[in-house]
Amino acid sequence: MTSKPSAARNRLILIVYTTAIFVSALLLFSVQPLFTKMVLPRLGGSPAVWSVAMVFFQSLLLAGYAYAHYLMKLNNRAAPVAVHLLLLVAAMLTLPLAIRSGWGDPPTSGYAFWLLGLFAVSIGLPFFALAANNPLLQAWFVRTGHPNGPDPYFLYASSNIGSFLALLSYPVLLEPMFTLRTQNLIWTGGYGLLILLIAGCGVLLLRSPASAAALNFPADDFDAPAPSWLLRLRWIFLAAVPSGLLIAVTAHISTDVAAAPLLWVLPLSLYLLTWVLVFQSRPLFPHQWMLMLQPLAIAGVVILLAVGGEQNLLLTLGGHQLCFFIIAMACHGELARTRPPAKYLTGFYVALSFGGMVGGLFAGLIAPFAFSWVAEYPILLALAALCRPSGREERLPRWSAWYWPFLAVLAVALIAPSHSTGTLFNWFDDRRVWVIGTVGVLSALLALALNANRWKIFATVVVALLLLRAYPSDEGRVETVRSFFGVHKIVVTPNGQYHVLMHGTTIHGAERFKNDDGTPATGRPEPITYYYKDGGIGQAISAMRKRKGAPLKVAVIGLGSGTLTCAAEPGEQWKFFEIDQTMVDTARDPKYFTYIQNCASDLKPVIGDARLTFAREPDGIYDLIIVDAYSSDAIPIHLATQEAMAIYKSKLAPQGAVVMHVSNRHLELSSVVVGIAEANDLKSWVYSEDSGRDSEYIFSTSVVVSAREDADVGKLAASDQWAETEADEKQRVWTDDYSNILGAVYRRLRDGE
Repeated sequence: MTSKPSAARNRLILIVYTTAIFVSALLLFSVQPLFTKMVLPRLGGSPAVWSVAMVFFQSLLLAGYAYAHYLMKLNNRAAPVAVHLLLLVAAMLTLPLAIRSGWGDPPTSGYAFWLLGLFAVSIGLPFFALAANNPLLQAWFVRTGHPNGPDPYFLYASSNIGSFLALLSYPVLLEPMFTLRTQNLIWTGGYGLLILLIAGCGVLLLRSPASAAALNFPADDFDAPAPSWLLRLRWIFLAAVPSGLLIAVTAHISTDVAAAPLLWVLPLSLYLLTWVLVFQSRPLFPHQWMLMLQPLAIAGVVILLAVGGEQNLLLTLGGHQLCFFIIAMACHGELARTRPPAKYLTGFYVALSFGGMVGGLFAGLIAPFAFSWVAEYPILLALAALCRPSGREERLPRWSAWYWPFLAVLAVALIAPSHSTGTLFNWFDDRRVWVIGTVGVLSALLALALNANRWKIFATVVVALLLLRAYPSDEGRVETVRSFFGVHKIVVTPNGQYHVLMHGTTIHGAERFKNDDGTPATGRPEPITYYYKDGGIGQAISAMRKRKGAPLKVAVIGLGSGTLTCAAEPGEQWKFFEIDQTMVDTARDPKYFTYIQNCASDLKPVIGDARLTFAREPDGIYDLIIVDAYSSDAIPIHLATQEAMAIYKSKLAPQGAVVMHVSNRHLELSSVVVGIAEANDLKSWVYSEDSGRDSEYIFSTSVVVSAREDADVGKLAASDQWAETEADEKQRVWTDDYSNILGAVYRRLRDGE
């Protein structure tokens, strides 16, 4: 008869395995923001880079789990240990992390598939090896004969604690403190340590008696039937919904703030925290509580989407993520409740990872091509209602049978007026938040008061979400255009006076189509929004024109609605650089905007990321470089680094200047630009003024002009509207290796602007 391992040996097994799983998860989830940040500049800082990255990581996680599942089917215990250690050592030979040669410039289309290829050849092998560790080490742990072997799912919580800490520490500690190169070296050292830990796990497994695992298992576990295919499909669905919601929520909030690790890791950290909490032996939040809160969270998101508009930063970040956390807790709690005996552990993890991949594929790859707006968020929100358990006995069954005809009548009564333009439509439109919110709350009441089945809750949520489309938060007629780089809305104001280009809730540009008296606007369109002649950008152009006393040669990074084409004068040479072809098509279409048609009909913008395309321009030829890629709150960080400013400076004529438009609701960027300019021996002048003319679509702007000498900026140097500003010595200069989004958010909140 085989003797049980000693208490000391059990402690050693627990410590080594827990540490190995913790370190593996730490590395697995810290590499995601680290490497994605390395890739981000290749594609203009688009938030979609993270969405595609998540699809890649989830797909490779599935591959790793499947590899672990089939590796543990081998009868020889030594074979899985040897094979996996060889894989880890082979992956170590590809480190440190780097973008592989031949993948420098992205194509002009098919960005998502190009990115998947880039990730695969650059970090595919080390990530695959890491992805397999969690189920593989748990399966080894079961076979060591440890007393906790029959229910090893607590190790999954340990894994997710490591993942959670890795993600949370990245934007708070690693990103502000270390350059990308240093982060890379630290990560490579951690990978080497992990190989030693996993080798220790393998030794402890092989030194355990072959029959040790059988001593601790109840007979029922060995005789338990395999999970049914219906249950496996349920696992996949329960994993897919929160996985897809993760990408949808991340895209929603990063569109309005910045494509940066800080905003990527917040939702992902909460997502991982839910796994930690639900797989504890004594969950901190009982599953029944989460099931009760889930309908309220769904209703909360409905209300947040209905409010729309310019919500404050804390509401945008906090509200959506709190609701997401509750919904994910309910879904993952169902997975924990229905988990199989340890005998079927690896198959369970394969189902979980497959569901995660399906959700990621839908939200990250399929939805952007299938929908012209961010439809995946409300779709997944409605599907979350179906994640509730079935077979619950309804209260008041006599009345609940009438709910379906009641809901049908309610839907018709509320949606039908949206197809008219009369008094009834105006009444609903004016009260849209209350109407939509009430239907959303109705779905919650169904769950809490009547204990209604999940299909009734689902159908009610669908009605509320249809009302969001029927009565949009934007005033006027709305059309949407979607590309890899985001969703752009063209809003025609109710009286048809203005056409407005929006990205998220931020205005990119606008054009006046009618005068105040209702007559059509004729002639050359007047630049408005941030570009009017008396604003910061208009003053800078005028000052440079007057200083030179001759036609200017200008480069503009960012096309928007094409407004700045009408800032050019005859004889001047203006060249535009734009990453998004759909933006060019929108600006060129006269049914949307006529700036290009009237002012630069032969415009041929350079398509591609400006860090790559503008760097190919000849040195020393531009009198003025206007960087206008920041009027959206989702900023491309790589255009505001010391290296980027060095490129701009090299392209300037002897008395040229760089104008950077840094208007932003959530981030303070003026000091960032002053810092990168000073690092390149340039002086800077800052303009920040509220026009007080928002009703005319003329907005307050923040602009920084940088040049070699005072004389280069002409009259701006002596203007009391422009403040010559020196870099803050306490503020670290942003580089391609270092940026601090958290600091920029803090400065904006501190200054109370």
